[in-house]
Amino acid sequence: MTAPRIDTDTLRRLPKAVLHDHLDGGLRPATLVELAAEVGHQLPTTDPDELAAWYVEAANSGDLVRYIATFEHTLAVMQTREGLLRTAEEYVLDLAADGVVYGEVRYAPELNTQGGLSLAEVVESVQEGLAAGMAKAAAAGTPVRVGTLLCGMRMFDRVAEAADLAVAYRDAGVVGFDIAGAEDGFPPADHLAAFEHLRRESVPFTIHAGEAYGLPSIHQAVQVCGAQRIGHGVRLTEDIVDGKLGRLASWVRDRRIALEMCPTSNLQTGCATSIAEHPITAMKDLGFRVTLNTDNRLVSGTTMTREMALLVEEAGWGVEDLRTVTVNALKGAFIPFDERKALIEDVVLPGYAVAL
Repeated sequence: MTAPRIDTDTLRRLPKAVLHDHLDGGLRPATLVELAAEVGHQLPTTDPDELAAWYVEAANSGDLVRYIATFEHTLAVMQTREGLLRTAEEYVLDLAADGVVYGEVRYAPELNTQGGLSLAEVVESVQEGLAAGMAKAAAAGTPVRVGTLLCGMRMFDRVAEAADLAVAYRDAGVVGFDIAGAEDGFPPADHLAAFEHLRRESVPFTIHAGEAYGLPSIHQAVQVCGAQRIGHGVRLTEDIVDGKLGRLASWVRDRRIALEMCPTSNLQTGCATSIAEHPITAMKDLGFRVTLNTDNRLVSGTTMTREMALLVEEAGWGVEDLRTVTVNALKGAFIPFDERKALIEDVVLPGYAVAL
């Protein structure tokens, strides 16, 4: 049965929560043009609209080299304190404008040190920018709570340093940790010592797994490293046959390990064939704690409102489905229980009750 169509304005007003969104994949095109001019970095085009289209075309090309190259440009303008302050502040304001009430932004500090900033200076600059954005959003009547996930790049050798940063700044806006980068050939267990350190220090973490590599990646992330959430996890469907769950899929579902699913991004990287057939719908119906996310808003040309609209239009989702994944995200968020509970009861449920 197809759910009644929900108009875009209603979708935009619905309270949203996003757990998987990369800071360096979500800059405003106009900001990227301005900052690139300031630092002398050459872009494919200096027209913001053309640049936005270039990103989406590159991401849709099916060429992994082209996809990765898109981040070269955003990272080039995020090597100074000023660049980080601006991009972080605008990140928050863009979420607020999209109806997001809770977000977790992730980035790898080691990728922002080419201009001479230390790892600590990178983290402090981003946190200052996020705080400024949250203050402005609250003043405008669209409050949003944003926590930070620090990433280690799994194919490099600074993951332990990134984990140490997450521990050091966990009371200053950093709510968790992640490893990102090339999944195939760089298994999570390569960084087991870092994850054990985070567990000892009571810092929660998610792991990119089950996107470019299959079940062994998810198994390592969950059973060996102890991830509380999985970034993407779409290939967990390989452990589900005719609705019957295998042991790993059962473990993930039954232990309420949240899956950070990103439909548009998954189409671009070849992890899914269409929105209609994306695993998020079937896994939601099977009772997994699936969440809806944007991954890289600039690169994918998307927003949370757009991701919701696609599921409504192409997968038959209704308001109740959208409410389910929003509540799921807050249940899986890396902030204290009382804060999650308050957001669900005081903001999300009332916001969806109006639309139902």
